[in-house]
Amino acid sequence: MDASKYGTLYQSLQRTAEKFGDRPAYVVPPLAGRTYHPDGWQVSWAETLAAVEEKKRIYAQAGYGLGHRVAILFEQRPEFFFHYYALNSLGVGIVPINPDYRVDEIRYVVEHSEASLALCVDHRLNEMNVVAEQIGNGLPVVSFDNFPAVLPSPKTPAQSGTPGPETEAALLYTSGTTGRPKGCILTNEYFHTFGACYLSLGGRLDFREGRERLYNPLPLHHANCLSISVPAMLLNGGCLIFPDRFHASTWWQDLVATRATAVQFQGIIPNILLKLPVCAQEREHQVRFALCAGVEPSQHEVFEKRFGFPVVEMWAMTETGRLISDNHEPRSIHTRAFGRPNPWIEARAVDESDRDVPANVPGQLIIRHSEATPRKGFFSGYLKNEQATEEAWRNGWFHTGDAVVRDESGMFYFVDRKKNIIRRSGENIAAAEIEACITSHDKVKQVAVIAAPDEVREEEVMACVIAKSPDDVTDATEREALAGELFDWCYERMAYFKAPGWILFVDSLPMGTSAKVQKIHIFPAGTDPRQQPGAIDLRKRKKQKQTATH
Repeated sequence: MDASKYGTLYQSLQRTAEKFGDRPAYVVPPLAGRTYHPDGWQVSWAETLAAVEEKKRIYAQAGYGLGHRVAILFEQRPEFFFHYYALNSLGVGIVPINPDYRVDEIRYVVEHSEASLALCVDHRLNEMNVVAEQIGNGLPVVSFDNFPAVLPSPKTPAQSGTPGPETEAALLYTSGTTGRPKGCILTNEYFHTFGACYLSLGGRLDFREGRERLYNPLPLHHANCLSISVPAMLLNGGCLIFPDRFHASTWWQDLVATRATAVQFQGIIPNILLKLPVCAQEREHQVRFALCAGVEPSQHEVFEKRFGFPVVEMWAMTETGRLISDNHEPRSIHTRAFGRPNPWIEARAVDESDRDVPANVPGQLIIRHSEATPRKGFFSGYLKNEQATEEAWRNGWFHTGDAVVRDESGMFYFVDRKKNIIRRSGENIAAAEIEACITSHDKVKQVAVIAAPDEVREEEVMACVIAKSPDDVTDATEREALAGELFDWCYERMAYFKAPGWILFVDSLPMGTSAKVQKIHIFPAGTDPRQQPGAIDLRKRKKQKQTATH
């Protein structure tokens, strides 16, 4: 399957606007108190194209074109699409900036990307101007909210040529575990590949052309929405619905009011929704299916039965340009199965030497398009980091860093991110497995499991826990009691070495805009988590279970 036939995203917009012009393209649910569109917002495909043409004229008149990048800090403002497609039509790549970033982080992205222009919402303009001043190269900064009719021209002229499938459309910065984020170069073909792959999988992911209304609460600067949902609806002629962020309190209200027919989210969201009180709207929606990365197996069936629609497990990365999903019945919803290779992707589970591991043995997931064109439709590389690009692509396969298991039928099962594997006394322990166990306890609201240093066992399991009720952890005695209860809960359900050796009760956990816990930000760099006030040492209770003899 070849997504290069679609050309540019702007060309796809033209085709979709011609075919589905009067149908809604983008919808924002109403939200009282929001500074922009508090009563909601809707724009058709024809209106989108008209607004894009207006922005295109302004950018072109100023001289923006091939080889330029525009950094955009837009905070989920829906008008983002007018700029995105206008710049795409000229061959300009966008650099979406995470709104959680502060000055130093913004500066890194803007400077590293060599952006020719910075577009910023008004209440962050002061920070962006500070960044421009620090960089000192005369970077123009303009308002996103009050976009000028005339723009400052770029310092360097545009390259000659016509935008096409291989032209850069966006530069997305992935969050790294250490060091600075890496900039993923993403082309028109990459986005079209992601969207076309999603639409073609079939089974439970049964898209109807021009009729779907896809609700995604994840940020538009994140690959889950920008790389998957956005191009899928662009090619399908459907409607993308997005709030300013995930709101549990208005979730079902939004789905009913916007007549959503499909949903896309991350694994933490089902857990949160299941803990809400039962309400009538949770069964009044029109949702036909959901796509989710990382739903907990213990919650999967419960979620589907309570809310009345299938949740299709999937796997993807920013770099991949396609996804794998468990979208055909019978689905393995009581496991961490995420699907089999499809016509868009070849996949293997390998050891440290890239040799295939036997069925049911953990290995690293490596993928490619095909032997002839391994990188087709993938990201084009990490900006200014050819070494990291080639390391990821060693031996002609992209190395995902994810630990997986493949069974005899070819089904892949997620184990954990390689970086979230805790190595204790020679045992590799998946943090996700322990998190799932602790989260299922009725006194736990949320948990993040990390590796704590251990002088004897290399690393030890540490659980940072938010209690469901503050009354359960008001004093040291209550914290000790609940920690013991959670230890016993894990000890009874898992191998002894997986039970937490340390538990620390916290008031909150740092969340990224993609609704994932940012584990590297739980403690300041260089902090020994064992030394945190209130850390409870349970290591003496971690004794190997006695096996009965027969």
